[in-house]
Amino acid sequence: MRVNIKKIFGKFDLGFVLDKHSLYSIPTGHDEYGHMLFDTRRSDVGEALYQLKYRQQRQYVLPLARAIQSSILPLLPAFGLIIPMAASAGRAVQPVTAVADMLGQITGKPVFGLLRKTASGPALKDLHVRSEKEAALAGTLTLHRLITNTGRWNALLLDDLYHTGATLDAASDVLRTYEKIGQIYVAALTWR
Repeated sequence: MRVNIKKIFGKFDLGFVLDKHSLYSIPTGHDEYGHMLFDTRRSDVGEALYQLKYRQQRQYVLPLARAIQSSILPLLPAFGLIIPMAASAGRAVQPVTAVADMLGQITGKPVFGLLRKTASGPALKDLHVRSEKEAALAGTLTLHRLITNTGRWNALLLDDLYHTGATLDAASDVLRTYEKIGQIYVAALTWR
């Protein structure tokens, strides 16, 4: 799987994204229901994520996890656990959780679902301005203190799509309140 690594910045300590989601998307007309149709070309990672997220094609879980392992993990300091970003929509297959679980299996790192998101307001994917996303996120992420061991660990926070960084920053703020979490590193699959 080809990647085009991009470094990202935020309230986390270090972060990277595998590749741009869509390379282009050109309107081609309307279907019989009046919905706009598009000719869309996605990156390899973007297409794999699309197929997993919207077509429930689970065969993309392992290639995405391996792409993170081979292309992002060598750029990060050591970490002790993986945290998938909280899901914002109910799906039969939660793509971020599935990739996090697979990455945990192939790296031998435990995966903790420490973040939960309560649904409220518009979908973040429909918002394009950071301030709108921050307002929509306010109070929606909660921490679940699931770690029973004593100690403090650096964590890899995994997300599917990076746009303004509002979601990763909100998650980092919540995770920094947990005494079990040290440094926070981010791996995202695609950027918009």
